Formats: sequence, structure tokens, C-alpha cells
Amino acid sequence: MSDEQIRFLPYDEAMRLVAAIQEEEDIDDPDRRILTVYDHRNKAICWFDFEEVMHDVGVRNNDPESKEKVTAYIMRHIPEWVLET
Repeated sequence: MSDEQIRFLPYDEAMRLVAAIQEEEDIDDPDRRILTVYDHRNKAICWFDFEEVMHDVGVRNNDPESKEKVTAYIMRHIPEWVLET
């Protein structure tokens, strides 16, 4: 196992970089949902496991504030390596 930790972009930089977050079906596992993050060129830059994010954020699908909470969580967890792609 690597000792290297994932470093995340500052929130403001992530907000400038990210254009959309889409809930989608995982093409390798149709029973799994993912949250794909797109930049302003409509390029997928990273993705998150839907269930893991919901668990970490502590929201349910029917929570009226879930979209804002999920977006804030993802913006704080955009890995720095997306700038290299």
C-alpha cells in the first residue's frame, strides 16, 4: 500500500473547474450508481461512488437539501490529479 495521500483542490478552484455533476449508471456494473464530475469542456474528470457519497454526507435521495450537500462534499474532494488529465 502506498503512503501517498490524495490531495484535494481548494474549494474555489474546484468550483471554477467543475461544470456539472451527473448521477449515472456505472457502465461496468448496471446495479451501481456513480456521480461523474465534468469540466467546462464536457470532459469527465473524475467520479464518485453514489452510495459512498450519500453515506459520507449523511443524506437520503428524498432529502430536499441533498443536492446541495452532495455538491459541497464533492467540491471539497476533487483530487489534485484531475489537473494532470
